[in-house]
Amino acid sequence: MDLYKTTLLLGALLCTAAVFGDIQDNYSKTEGAWIISLRRREYAVNSLEECGAKCDTETNFVCKSFMYIEKDTECWTAEDNSKTERVMRRASAALYENKAYLLECANGLGTDYRGTKARTTTGRTCQRWSGTVPHVPNFTPVSHPMADLVSDFCRNPDSDVNGPWCYTTDSTKRWETCGVPDCSEECIYCSGEDYRGKISTTASGFKCQNWDSQKPHTHGYNPATLTDKNLEVNYCRNPDGEPKPWCLTTSLSKRWEYCDIPQCTSPQPTVTPELTCASDEGRAYRGTIATTVSGKTCQPWSSQIPHKHNRAPENYPCGGLENNYCRNPDNEKMPWCYTTDPEVRWDYCQIPTCGGSARPDQPVIPTEEDNCYVGDGTAYRGTTSETISGKKCQAWAAMTPHSHSKTQETFPRADLQRNYCRNPDGDRAPWCYTTNPSVRWEFCDLEKCPSVVAPPQLPDPIPSVTTTVTESIPERDCRVGSGGTYRGSTSMTSAGVTCQAWSSQVPHKHNRFIPQMHPQLGLDRNYCRNPDDDVNGPWCYTTDRSKKWDYCQIPECAVNCGMPPIKPKRCFGRIVGGCISKPHSWPWQISLRTRGGIHFCGGTLIHPQWVLTASHCLESSKLPAFYKVVLGIHRESAIAMSKQEKQLVKLILEPSGADIALLKLSTPARINDKVLPACLPERDYVVPSRSQCHVTGWGETQGTGGEGILKETGFPVIENKICNRPSYLNGRVKAHEMCAGNIEGGTDSCQGDSGGPLVCYTQNKFVIQGVTSWGLGCANAMRPGVYARVSHFVDWITETIATN
Repeated sequence: MDLYKTTLLLGALLCTAAVFGDIQDNYSKTEGAWIISLRRREYAVNSLEECGAKCDTETNFVCKSFMYIEKDTECWTAEDNSKTERVMRRASAALYENKAYLLECANGLGTDYRGTKARTTTGRTCQRWSGTVPHVPNFTPVSHPMADLVSDFCRNPDSDVNGPWCYTTDSTKRWETCGVPDCSEECIYCSGEDYRGKISTTASGFKCQNWDSQKPHTHGYNPATLTDKNLEVNYCRNPDGEPKPWCLTTSLSKRWEYCDIPQCTSPQPTVTPELTCASDEGRAYRGTIATTVSGKTCQPWSSQIPHKHNRAPENYPCGGLENNYCRNPDNEKMPWCYTTDPEVRWDYCQIPTCGGSARPDQPVIPTEEDNCYVGDGTAYRGTTSETISGKKCQAWAAMTPHSHSKTQETFPRADLQRNYCRNPDGDRAPWCYTTNPSVRWEFCDLEKCPSVVAPPQLPDPIPSVTTTVTESIPERDCRVGSGGTYRGSTSMTSAGVTCQAWSSQVPHKHNRFIPQMHPQLGLDRNYCRNPDDDVNGPWCYTTDRSKKWDYCQIPECAVNCGMPPIKPKRCFGRIVGGCISKPHSWPWQISLRTRGGIHFCGGTLIHPQWVLTASHCLESSKLPAFYKVVLGIHRESAIAMSKQEKQLVKLILEPSGADIALLKLSTPARINDKVLPACLPERDYVVPSRSQCHVTGWGETQGTGGEGILKETGFPVIENKICNRPSYLNGRVKAHEMCAGNIEGGTDSCQGDSGGPLVCYTQNKFVIQGVTSWGLGCANAMRPGVYARVSHFVDWITETIATN
């Protein structure tokens, strides 16, 4: 080839803006996203399809993306996409990017390559196509407008047989090829975390199981939830930090196996090292700290003494596994290392955090406003990290799957910690970027806090009463149970008599239910209330001098499972370390007791007359008369007026011997705002790995306080494949069981919590996914708790309830 690459462009270049087929097949959609491109055009259209057609046939420039607002039928075509322009948030908008321009590999000669590689095969930096220093180019954006010669990205405007190239910034080397990988080449970079090929056979020849299937092996790698892991069909992938891609197999004898995919021959991606601190999960940390948080010296990564492992430098070529320095090669929550102590296999390291943001492992104490916000939520500092549609929030420090500018550095006063919902830019409510690549951002699953209003003054103030403020609860046109939480505006009795104001002493004097004395009871104006938990429902003092008080006609709400009227804290403290629950915020929690009243196990109300618990809780006796169930309590002492005590008429153990059992109550529980069933999961549903779930109980706290009060904790679910690793529970966890807990310990259920619920919040309700079963000690490092997987037994549960 001529030294100055003067070969003329032969024929027309491939026009990648040609008409494509279905938009869904050819465009990547991102909800809530918008870009500002220097070259763009607005069109009047009537549908999404018309807008896509405008991009397909655009003649003013190469259309790489289009934006569409359905409500306004607003359509914009653009020369740029998310690779070249910053993506911004915009409500109701959707960004559609042509998939051909998102590829980082080349098809054939790579004339249609539109990736962002800007370095040659020898590592030279590319010169901008519009530049003239150090080389005056023959191919420029002006001379070849359809060749997409933008920035300094490698391109192939002249169909060079060696693929995409660029002019270099080295004055001694005019141009050089870039070594862009072939799209048809099946190879991996690093440990294959970004492998998107189509190999679907393991190293031993086993066919891979589809990721969206639970047969023959159940698993927590759900494509619908782990949207950033690209778990397509049955292709080999690496979603959990293994040394290379793998898959579940279709063989009953082999649960999973690695796939035999070679390393790519082109240079590995470069990592910008962080030498003194760690961002997010610390994947880029390359400092020299070699001591764990417990003070133990790290074992060299290349050594197998004292601990044998596969986290060796050759298995993680991009992990920076030098000497014995702390690293995070496999998607842990922070840098770690194997230790030189034979009794402690591995431990986390204490690495300073870049930018001063909170580490994911740091305990957070939620405030009482954790589940609501005031005004536009700019001051919200709670720990909710889920959107209104149930999507998990992306960490503010992370740039994947969505890159953005809302960071702790640019918004230092916005408290952009972890992936908590916030409102850094003054939107109408707290929001977050989502972990779903197709949905850039959403508002969060939060309600506005009740407004604070001053109660009316008493005609004759009582000196001993301190004037306070009272929170009004959003109006409801119906009551739950006896209506203790009713805050509607009905102000007339069943007989049609107007209610007397609670703050008034005319016509009836009273001193028991006065707003200033009971600000939490919602005694606003003359609205019907139930301040004394009257079993017959809300009432009021009347304006009829001959009738001091009377009941109100308030219809009962349709009660839904898993939706407690009193929102839980949902704190992620530790049940053994102590986060005391809000009273009655987990209304399905029951106390299983001996007939003498001694609490020894927990359980979950799943039906007005049925409780789910662990089989091992019933080892003392198989006679129902030996036990009783207490519902509607917050303290183990069970002296609350809301208490319901039930005898048992049946104990039914799961027939295959699994640690799960059903208890039939002598009479149905009275469902109200303090006693409510949890929802059952879908049959055979597997909770995705790292989903945050919650355990409650009155169990052993090991002297950390809060004894005798219902406590809660939240922690992530751990996929069985990981939980069964030799360093954790070493193959002890069965398919009908599940793991949950923090690998470093400190958070767990314990003795006395057995049989209690592990619930996960999804689709705006709490679903019981696990029954507390067993563990190796309480809150020990690398010993997560094990729970009976409820979804595995749904058929048995529903059939048992129906036939007994």
